[in-house]
Amino acid sequence: MLAVLASVLAAVPLRAQHTYPLNLDPTVRDGFEHFYNLDYDGAMQRFEAVLNAHPQDPMANAYVLMDTIFRELYRVDLLDTTYYARENFLSSGRHIQIPEDVRKQIEQLTNHAIDLADARIKANGNDKDAYFARGYAKGMHAAFSTLADHSYTGAARQGLSSRNDSEQVLKLDPDYVDAKMAVGIQQFAVASLPRFVRMLVGIAGIGGNKEQGLNLLRECAAHGTVSRVEAQTALSLFLRHDKRYPEAYAVAQKLAAQYPHDFLFRIEEANLMKDAGHGPEAAAIYQRVLDDAAKPGYYTEARLQLAYFGLGETQRGQGDVAGAAKSYLSASRQPNCSDWMRRRAELNAGMMLDKLKQRDAALAQYRLAAAEGGDQSQASDAHKYMKSPYTGS
Repeated sequence: MLAVLASVLAAVPLRAQHTYPLNLDPTVRDGFEHFYNLDYDGAMQRFEAVLNAHPQDPMANAYVLMDTIFRELYRVDLLDTTYYARENFLSSGRHIQIPEDVRKQIEQLTNHAIDLADARIKANGNDKDAYFARGYAKGMHAAFSTLADHSYTGAARQGLSSRNDSEQVLKLDPDYVDAKMAVGIQQFAVASLPRFVRMLVGIAGIGGNKEQGLNLLRECAAHGTVSRVEAQTALSLFLRHDKRYPEAYAVAQKLAAQYPHDFLFRIEEANLMKDAGHGPEAAAIYQRVLDDAAKPGYYTEARLQLAYFGLGETQRGQGDVAGAAKSYLSASRQPNCSDWMRRRAELNAGMMLDKLKQRDAALAQYRLAAAEGGDQSQASDAHKYMKSPYTGS
């Protein structure tokens, strides 16, 4: 036992040489534990304590930025990967309402983290930690721009800038594994974009390679310090994007086992089973998630609409029209459901009710989905089915 402990303690200084030192701070690590269990408020308390202790540290600002962004994305039902596992989410017509004060905070935190890192780089052009912190902040902001604003141009350019910073880190220290995440994400993303889109967003001529990107994410997932879980999440998403479901499921299953109180990791297991065509298995996982949600305190803040909607999609694929209608209705009635998800669930509930020959009930759902004000991305289809009943699958 003493030999093992000595080995661990001896490895800490070595590890600290190849990651941003603040990543090993106990309060930071505790903050990430809360973050990965979707306790965003608990994580924020810890990250803000770190920021108060290190106000001029760009990475301390980046932790708060990360939590602010993902807490908001979760609030508006944007962290279910079913939504963005395919490219068409960028043209879905969805308008996301982000409060102006939250947007302002995200911009201020991003700019301040970058400014602090810039000052350090100006003073020392070989400051690998400053390059990493700057790239990390840019990468987080790029993720927000992509998911919340459906931005091609701004997000692509900022993501590329994040990659450039991370590549500079790796030139200075090839063992700085955390930096491989941004490079891996960009390698995969750029390789997935059609050439005309690269030209459109101003990154024509930038190289990309899917397998290299995936391998970098695998290395980061295995050996990273601050980006280990994020790399696994991106890896699972990209494998799902390419329909490599068994590999993606293995990653998602590992995350769900490590963080059983993370609602998103749990439903991702079910999502992947559904996409792979294993309907009964997917339905069983969704149901287990819902059963656990009924246990007091099991999840910090479950977005049950995501599980109910996924279950409805699975039941629909299995020909259980009545079950699908019930699940879609349950999704639409969750008190913390975003307007977009609610209307999407109402539209699909109406479609299933039409198939059950319950026309009046279907019309009531279509009217809700097409109501004036708020999200209008489902209105066109809802109006179409008001005129004539849905008859598809």
